[in-house]
Amino acid sequence: MRKILFAVLMVSMVAGLVFAGGQGESGDSGPQFVTIGTGGVTGVYYPTGGAISRMVNAKSEEYGIRASVESTGGSVFNINAVLNGDLEFGIAQSDRQYQAVNGMAEWEGNPQSDLRAVFSIHPESITLIASVDSGIESVSDLEGMRVNIGNPGSGQLQNSLDVLSAFGMTEDDIQAEQVGAVEAPSLLQDGRIDAFFYTVGHPNGNITEATSGRIRVRIVDIVGSGVDELLARLPYYAEATIPASFYPQAANESDATTIGVKATLVTSANVPDDVVYAITKEVFENFDEFKSLHPAYAVLTPENMLQGMSAPIHPGAVRYYEEAGLIDLINPDLLP
Repeated sequence: MRKILFAVLMVSMVAGLVFAGGQGESGDSGPQFVTIGTGGVTGVYYPTGGAISRMVNAKSEEYGIRASVESTGGSVFNINAVLNGDLEFGIAQSDRQYQAVNGMAEWEGNPQSDLRAVFSIHPESITLIASVDSGIESVSDLEGMRVNIGNPGSGQLQNSLDVLSAFGMTEDDIQAEQVGAVEAPSLLQDGRIDAFFYTVGHPNGNITEATSGRIRVRIVDIVGSGVDELLARLPYYAEATIPASFYPQAANESDATTIGVKATLVTSANVPDDVVYAITKEVFENFDEFKSLHPAYAVLTPENMLQGMSAPIHPGAVRYYEEAGLIDLINPDLLP
Protein backbone atom coordinates (compact mmCIF):
# COMPACT_ATOMS: atom_id res chain seq x y z
CA MET A 1 0.00 0.00 0.00
CA ARG A 2 2.85 2.39 0.85
CA LYS A 3 4.40 1.73 -2.59
CA ILE A 4 1.11 2.50 -4.32
CA LEU A 5 0.65 5.73 -2.37
CA PHE A 6 4.23 6.79 -3.18
CA ALA A 7 3.70 6.13 -6.91
CA VAL A 8 0.46 8.14 -6.92
CA LEU A 9 2.19 11.02 -5.12
CA MET A 10 5.07 11.07 -7.67
CA VAL A 11 2.68 11.06 -10.63
CA SER A 12 0.75 13.95 -9.08
CA MET A 13 3.94 15.97 -8.57
CA VAL A 14 5.11 15.44 -12.17
CA ALA A 15 1.68 16.35 -13.50
CA GLY A 16 1.72 19.53 -11.44
CA LEU A 17 5.12 20.53 -12.78
CA VAL A 18 4.06 19.93 -16.39
CA PHE A 19 0.92 21.96 -15.84
CA ALA A 20 2.90 24.82 -14.31
CA GLY A 21 5.34 24.75 -17.22
CA GLY A 22 2.50 24.85 -19.70
CA GLN A 23 1.00 27.85 -17.91
CA GLY A 24 4.31 29.73 -18.17
CA GLU A 25 4.67 28.98 -21.88
CA SER A 26 1.16 30.15 -22.64
CA GLY A 27 1.95 33.53 -21.13
CA ASP A 28 -0.76 33.32 -18.43
CA SER A 29 1.80 33.74 -15.65
CA GLY A 30 3.73 36.65 -17.13
CA PRO A 31 5.16 38.27 -20.25
CA GLN A 32 7.00 36.40 -22.98
CA PHE A 33 10.68 37.30 -23.04
CA VAL A 34 12.47 37.78 -26.37
CA THR A 35 16.09 38.68 -27.07
CA ILE A 36 17.50 40.54 -30.08
CA GLY A 37 21.06 39.66 -31.08
CA THR A 38 23.06 42.61 -32.39
CA GLY A 39 26.83 43.18 -32.67
CA GLY A 40 29.54 45.18 -30.92
CA VAL A 41 28.34 47.89 -28.55
CA THR A 42 30.02 50.66 -30.59
CA GLY A 43 28.44 49.65 -33.91
CA VAL A 44 25.02 50.46 -35.34
CA TYR A 45 23.48 47.04 -34.63
CA TYR A 46 23.50 47.42 -30.85
CA PRO A 47 21.57 50.73 -30.64
CA THR A 48 19.22 49.43 -33.32
CA GLY A 49 18.33 46.42 -31.19
CA GLY A 50 18.04 48.67 -28.15
CA ALA A 51 15.62 50.99 -29.92
CA ILE A 52 13.41 48.12 -31.04
CA SER A 53 13.40 46.73 -27.49
CA ARG A 54 12.37 50.06 -25.99
CA MET A 55 9.50 50.47 -28.45
CA VAL A 56 8.09 47.05 -27.66
CA ASN A 57 8.65 47.35 -23.91
CA ALA A 58 6.73 50.63 -23.87
CA LYS A 59 3.68 48.53 -24.73
CA SER A 60 4.61 45.39 -22.82
CA GLU A 61 1.21 45.21 -21.13
CA GLU A 62 -0.57 45.40 -24.50
CA TYR A 63 1.59 42.79 -26.21
CA GLY A 64 2.61 40.64 -23.24
CA ILE A 65 6.21 40.83 -24.44
CA ARG A 66 9.44 41.97 -22.78
CA ALA A 67 12.35 42.48 -25.16
CA SER A 68 16.06 42.71 -24.39
CA VAL A 69 19.17 43.25 -26.47
CA GLU A 70 22.38 41.21 -26.51
CA SER A 71 25.79 42.21 -27.87
CA THR A 72 27.07 39.34 -30.06
CA GLY A 73 29.73 38.39 -32.59
CA GLY A 74 27.60 39.57 -35.51
CA SER A 75 25.65 38.21 -38.45
CA VAL A 76 26.65 34.54 -38.56
CA PHE A 77 26.36 34.17 -34.79
CA ASN A 78 22.93 35.83 -34.81
CA ILE A 79 21.56 33.67 -37.62
CA ASN A 80 22.75 30.46 -36.00
CA ALA A 81 21.50 31.53 -32.57
CA VAL A 82 18.07 32.38 -34.00
CA LEU A 83 17.88 29.02 -35.74
CA ASN A 84 19.00 27.22 -32.56
CA GLY A 85 16.37 29.03 -30.47
CA ASP A 86 18.96 30.87 -28.36
CA LEU A 87 17.73 34.20 -29.76
CA GLU A 88 14.29 35.16 -31.05
CA PHE A 89 15.63 37.88 -33.38
CA GLY A 90 18.98 38.86 -34.80
CA ILE A 91 20.42 41.59 -36.99
CA ALA A 92 22.33 40.19 -39.95
CA GLN A 93 23.78 41.44 -43.19
CA SER A 94 21.71 40.78 -46.31
CA ASP A 95 24.48 38.68 -47.85
CA ARG A 96 24.56 36.40 -44.81
CA GLN A 97 20.79 36.02 -44.96
CA TYR A 98 21.09 35.04 -48.64
CA GLN A 99 23.89 32.55 -47.97
CA ALA A 100 22.09 30.87 -45.07
CA VAL A 101 18.86 30.40 -47.01
CA ASN A 102 20.70 29.10 -50.08
CA GLY A 103 23.15 26.82 -48.26
CA MET A 104 26.31 28.78 -49.05
CA ALA A 105 29.47 29.87 -47.16
CA GLU A 106 29.25 28.60 -43.53
CA TRP A 107 26.01 26.79 -44.43
CA GLU A 108 27.44 25.11 -47.56
CA GLY A 109 25.12 22.31 -48.64
CA ASN A 110 22.78 22.90 -45.68
CA PRO A 111 20.09 25.48 -46.60
CA GLN A 112 18.47 27.02 -43.52
CA SER A 113 14.80 26.55 -44.35
CA ASP A 114 13.58 27.87 -40.99
CA LEU A 115 15.19 31.31 -41.37
CA ARG A 116 12.65 34.12 -41.79
CA ALA A 117 13.06 37.79 -42.72
CA VAL A 118 11.25 40.62 -40.93
CA PHE A 119 12.53 43.83 -42.56
CA SER A 120 15.69 45.54 -43.80
CA ILE A 121 17.35 48.40 -41.99
CA HIS A 122 20.28 50.60 -43.04
CA PRO A 123 22.83 50.22 -45.84
CA GLU A 124 26.29 49.04 -44.80
CA SER A 125 29.41 49.92 -46.76
CA ILE A 126 32.48 47.71 -47.00
CA THR A 127 35.04 50.17 -45.66
CA LEU A 128 38.79 49.79 -46.12
CA ILE A 129 40.89 52.00 -43.84
CA ALA A 130 44.66 52.19 -44.40
CA SER A 131 47.51 54.23 -42.95
CA VAL A 132 48.86 56.82 -45.36
CA ASP A 133 52.44 55.73 -44.61
CA SER A 134 51.66 52.18 -45.80
CA GLY A 135 51.17 53.49 -49.33
CA ILE A 136 47.93 51.55 -49.73
CA GLU A 137 45.77 53.37 -52.26
CA SER A 138 43.85 50.43 -53.72
CA VAL A 139 42.91 46.90 -52.73
CA SER A 140 45.74 45.58 -54.93
CA ASP A 141 48.23 47.34 -52.65
CA LEU A 142 47.22 45.10 -49.72
CA GLU A 143 49.45 42.26 -50.91
CA GLY A 144 51.94 41.38 -48.17
CA MET A 145 50.42 43.93 -45.77
CA ARG A 146 49.10 43.38 -42.24
CA VAL A 147 45.32 43.57 -42.67
CA ASN A 148 42.44 42.84 -40.31
CA ILE A 149 39.70 41.09 -42.27
CA GLY A 150 37.20 40.56 -39.44
CA ASN A 151 36.52 38.11 -36.65
CA PRO A 152 35.21 34.59 -37.32
CA GLY A 153 31.42 34.58 -37.32
CA SER A 154 31.14 38.16 -38.57
CA GLY A 155 29.62 39.23 -41.86
CA GLN A 156 32.56 41.48 -42.61
CA LEU A 157 34.96 38.51 -42.77
CA GLN A 158 33.19 37.14 -45.85
CA ASN A 159 32.90 40.66 -47.31
CA SER A 160 36.65 41.10 -46.94
CA LEU A 161 37.31 37.79 -48.67
CA ASP A 162 34.89 38.70 -51.48
CA VAL A 163 36.67 42.00 -52.07
CA LEU A 164 40.08 40.32 -52.06
CA SER A 165 38.80 37.75 -54.57
CA ALA A 166 37.62 40.57 -56.87
CA PHE A 167 41.27 41.59 -57.11
CA GLY A 168 42.55 38.05 -57.62
CA MET A 169 43.73 37.68 -54.02
CA THR A 170 43.05 35.48 -50.99
CA GLU A 171 43.89 35.88 -47.31
CA ASP A 172 47.12 34.00 -48.05
CA ASP A 173 48.31 37.00 -50.07
CA ILE A 174 48.20 39.26 -47.02
CA GLN A 175 49.21 38.99 -43.38
CA ALA A 176 45.67 38.43 -42.23
CA GLU A 177 44.40 39.28 -38.75
CA GLN A 178 40.97 38.16 -37.60
CA VAL A 179 39.95 40.35 -34.68
CA GLY A 180 36.77 42.26 -33.96
CA ALA A 181 36.10 45.60 -35.63
CA VAL A 182 36.18 47.38 -32.25
CA GLU A 183 39.85 46.42 -31.82
CA ALA A 184 41.03 47.38 -35.31
CA PRO A 185 41.31 51.21 -34.94
CA SER A 186 43.67 50.94 -31.97
CA LEU A 187 45.73 48.28 -33.75
CA LEU A 188 46.08 50.62 -36.73
CA GLN A 189 46.93 53.63 -34.58
CA ASP A 190 49.49 51.55 -32.64
CA GLY A 191 51.15 50.58 -35.91
CA ARG A 192 50.42 46.88 -35.45
CA ILE A 193 48.40 46.60 -38.69
CA ASP A 194 48.50 48.54 -41.95
CA ALA A 195 44.81 48.41 -42.82
CA PHE A 196 41.46 46.94 -41.85
CA PHE A 197 38.12 46.14 -43.44
CA TYR A 198 34.88 47.05 -41.68
CA THR A 199 31.36 46.56 -43.04
CA VAL A 200 29.29 49.21 -41.32
CA GLY A 201 26.78 52.04 -41.62
CA HIS A 202 28.18 55.56 -41.67
CA PRO A 203 29.07 57.70 -39.83
CA ASN A 204 30.57 55.26 -37.33
CA GLY A 205 32.43 55.81 -34.06
CA ASN A 206 35.11 53.22 -34.78
CA ILE A 207 35.93 54.83 -38.11
CA THR A 208 36.01 58.27 -36.46
CA GLU A 209 38.46 56.86 -33.93
CA ALA A 210 40.63 55.37 -36.68
CA THR A 211 40.76 58.63 -38.63
CA SER A 212 41.42 60.89 -35.64
CA GLY A 213 44.60 59.46 -34.19
CA ARG A 214 48.32 60.08 -34.46
CA ILE A 215 48.70 57.98 -37.62
CA ARG A 216 47.07 59.61 -40.63
CA VAL A 217 44.74 57.31 -42.58
CA ARG A 218 42.67 57.23 -45.73
CA ILE A 219 39.46 55.48 -46.74
CA VAL A 220 40.45 53.43 -49.78
CA ASP A 221 38.21 53.23 -52.87
CA ILE A 222 36.99 49.71 -53.69
CA VAL A 223 36.51 49.95 -57.46
CA GLY A 224 37.60 48.13 -60.59
CA SER A 225 36.53 45.60 -63.22
CA GLY A 226 36.69 42.78 -60.68
CA VAL A 227 34.29 44.68 -58.44
CA ASP A 228 31.90 45.13 -61.37
CA GLU A 229 31.96 41.38 -61.94
CA LEU A 230 31.33 40.80 -58.22
CA LEU A 231 28.25 43.05 -58.34
CA ALA A 232 26.91 41.12 -61.32
CA ARG A 233 27.53 37.74 -59.66
CA LEU A 234 26.28 38.42 -56.14
CA PRO A 235 22.93 40.25 -56.13
CA TYR A 236 23.05 41.30 -52.47
CA TYR A 237 25.93 43.73 -53.13
CA ALA A 238 25.38 47.25 -54.48
CA GLU A 239 27.49 50.35 -55.10
CA ALA A 240 27.90 52.65 -52.10
CA THR A 241 29.45 56.00 -51.23
CA ILE A 242 31.13 57.11 -48.00
CA PRO A 243 30.92 60.91 -47.70
CA ALA A 244 34.25 62.58 -46.93
CA SER A 245 32.36 65.04 -44.75
CA PHE A 246 31.70 62.27 -42.22
CA TYR A 247 35.43 61.93 -41.49
CA PRO A 248 37.10 65.32 -41.97
CA GLN A 249 40.38 64.18 -40.40
CA ALA A 250 40.93 61.42 -42.95
CA ALA A 251 43.29 62.04 -45.86
CA ASN A 252 40.44 61.80 -48.39
CA GLU A 253 39.73 64.90 -50.42
CA SER A 254 36.57 63.44 -51.95
CA ASP A 255 33.92 60.81 -51.17
CA ALA A 256 35.08 57.20 -51.17
CA THR A 257 33.47 54.80 -53.63
CA THR A 258 32.83 51.23 -52.50
CA ILE A 259 30.18 48.51 -52.38
CA GLY A 260 27.91 47.38 -49.58
CA VAL A 261 25.07 45.28 -48.22
CA LYS A 262 22.07 45.99 -45.98
CA ALA A 263 21.43 45.20 -42.35
CA THR A 264 18.31 43.06 -41.91
CA LEU A 265 16.25 41.78 -38.99
CA VAL A 266 15.80 38.00 -39.07
CA THR A 267 13.91 35.49 -36.98
CA SER A 268 12.89 31.84 -37.05
CA ALA A 269 9.78 30.15 -38.38
CA ASN A 270 9.31 28.88 -34.80
CA VAL A 271 8.85 32.34 -33.27
CA PRO A 272 5.10 33.02 -32.71
CA ASP A 273 3.30 35.25 -35.22
CA ASP A 274 2.05 37.67 -32.57
CA VAL A 275 5.59 38.37 -31.37
CA VAL A 276 6.90 39.15 -34.86
CA TYR A 277 3.77 41.20 -35.58
CA ALA A 278 4.38 43.36 -32.48
CA ILE A 279 8.03 43.99 -33.36
CA THR A 280 7.19 44.91 -36.96
CA LYS A 281 4.26 47.14 -36.04
CA GLU A 282 6.15 49.14 -33.44
CA VAL A 283 9.07 49.90 -35.78
CA PHE A 284 6.91 50.96 -38.72
CA GLU A 285 4.36 52.89 -36.66
CA ASN A 286 7.15 54.77 -34.87
CA PHE A 287 9.13 55.22 -38.07
CA ASP A 288 10.19 58.84 -37.55
CA GLU A 289 11.44 58.07 -34.06
CA PHE A 290 13.32 55.02 -35.32
CA LYS A 291 14.84 56.95 -38.25
CA SER A 292 16.13 59.68 -35.93
CA LEU A 293 18.25 57.24 -33.91
CA HIS A 294 21.35 57.33 -36.11
CA PRO A 295 22.66 59.31 -39.13
CA ALA A 296 23.00 55.99 -41.00
CA TYR A 297 19.20 55.84 -41.03
CA ALA A 298 18.82 59.13 -42.92
CA VAL A 299 18.09 57.27 -46.18
CA LEU A 300 15.46 54.97 -44.67
CA THR A 301 11.96 54.82 -46.12
CA PRO A 302 9.23 52.25 -45.44
CA GLU A 303 9.71 51.15 -49.04
CA ASN A 304 13.45 50.44 -48.89
CA MET A 305 13.03 48.66 -45.55
CA LEU A 306 11.18 45.99 -47.53
CA GLN A 307 14.04 45.49 -49.99
CA GLY A 308 17.25 43.50 -49.69
CA MET A 309 15.68 40.40 -48.12
CA SER A 310 16.08 36.87 -49.48
CA ALA A 311 14.53 34.66 -46.77
CA PRO A 312 10.76 34.07 -46.71
CA ILE A 313 8.94 36.82 -44.80
CA HIS A 314 7.63 35.69 -41.42
CA PRO A 315 3.79 35.44 -41.36
CA GLY A 316 3.64 37.77 -38.36
CA ALA A 317 5.39 40.49 -40.37
CA VAL A 318 3.20 39.76 -43.40
CA ARG A 319 0.12 40.33 -41.25
CA TYR A 320 1.29 43.86 -40.44
CA TYR A 321 2.32 44.66 -44.01
CA GLU A 322 -1.13 43.64 -45.22
CA GLU A 323 -2.81 45.86 -42.62
CA ALA A 324 -0.53 48.81 -43.50
CA GLY A 325 -1.00 48.46 -47.27
CA LEU A 326 2.70 47.66 -47.83
CA ILE A 327 2.37 44.10 -49.05
CA ASP A 328 2.66 45.03 -52.74
CA LEU A 329 6.18 46.39 -52.12
CA ILE A 330 7.51 42.95 -51.18
CA ASN A 331 8.98 40.44 -53.62
CA PRO A 332 6.06 37.98 -54.02
CA ASP A 333 8.50 35.05 -54.07
CA LEU A 334 9.19 35.73 -50.38
CA LEU A 335 5.56 35.68 -49.24
CA PRO A 336 4.15 32.56 -47.52
